[in-house]
Amino acid sequence: MRRSEFLRAVEDEFGRRSGTLLNDLVLGAVGSRTAAEALEAGVPPREIWLALCDEADVPQERRYGVGRLEPRKR
Repeated sequence: MRRSEFLRAVEDEFGRRSGTLLNDLVLGAVGSRTAAEALEAGVPPREIWLALCDEADVPQERRYGVGRLEPRKR
């Protein structure tokens, strides 16, 4: 997951709350940092996305592939 995909996924999932969640919600799974701090520290966006999903109780079916503009080609 790229940073742009992460930010798109957060916006798609949380809408108007996305900015608040990125900057205020402390995520234990990424070193007790906010998502914004974790991104700045170099934590992979996918790891932050999954931590955010866990903390916000996002259902499993909405976690995988979110934020991608088109499916990955194989």
